[in-house]
Amino acid sequence: MGPALRAEAPAILLLAILAAAPFIGFGDGWILTLLARAMILAMAAVALSLLVGGAGLVSMGHAAMLGFGAYAVVILDDARIVDAVIVLPAAIGAAAIFALVTGAVAIRTSGVHFIMITLAFGQMAFFTATSLAGYGGDDGYTLYARTEIGGSRFLEDRLNFHFVCLGALAATWLLCRLLLASRFGRVLRAAKGNPLRVQALGFDPYPYRLVAYVIAGGIGGASGFLFANATEFVAPAYFSWQRSGELLFMVILGGVAGLHGALVGALGFVLLEEWLSHQWEHWRIIFGVLLILAVLYLPNGLSGVPGQILKATRRAGGRHD
Repeated sequence: MGPALRAEAPAILLLAILAAAPFIGFGDGWILTLLARAMILAMAAVALSLLVGGAGLVSMGHAAMLGFGAYAVVILDDARIVDAVIVLPAAIGAAAIFALVTGAVAIRTSGVHFIMITLAFGQMAFFTATSLAGYGGDDGYTLYARTEIGGSRFLEDRLNFHFVCLGALAATWLLCRLLLASRFGRVLRAAKGNPLRVQALGFDPYPYRLVAYVIAGGIGGASGFLFANATEFVAPAYFSWQRSGELLFMVILGGVAGLHGALVGALGFVLLEEWLSHQWEHWRIIFGVLLILAVLYLPNGLSGVPGQILKATRRAGGRHD
């Protein structure tokens, strides 16, 4: 196995497990719904990982991209436009335009200033959504039905929806992987490490970062489209900074060293949250403590656990020798 394939083995294995899940005892309706939610959030987390790991841009407004995609579905649903050929491009386009406009301002800054500006833009979108009385305001909006594909209600079937989400997640991971492996990705990562050196070589980091930000926004819009269809309900909370914080934590929990970390982190986050919520009324206390411990004692995230175990085993073997 080559180094490139070895690095992506966790992602490939995880996608294979998700593909097999409905046929190995995880085909119940509520489990498929849970896995769909996890895969949709993993899409948004992978897009955020492109920014955090690839460009060094820690966005606290990434949930707004998901929110714009979801509200595009709402607005068109209210107008009785439910064909995916129209709805999906509208969701991606709305989020990408928001990313372009806000990114053009935010990317001129860095560090804490970038975090605060993206947070501010996200909260502006959140409060705008709460004021949309025609689409439910604070109470949210319930879809009349899931988006149709070619006039058929293909997405109504849970198994079909599972594989649509899986295909979208795999496509997102592959796209981001190809971007990072390209010349574009190399400039992006070089600018993350030393922007002044990149400028000296004749590359302006700004357009590269902006394009990455818009791509991540478009992916966020696609995940919002799927999230709206998964829940058949959309609320302003989709835009909230808490949701952005969750997405960022998924990336950190899984590990920022590679895109597969976002996959592992998102699935681990959602599944742990679901399990704990059925164990104790005040489960959020335990959940918070576990997340803090994971950050403190797993520097490379959950995806780095096998490597840590292997190192510990080798050290133990060396002592015995």
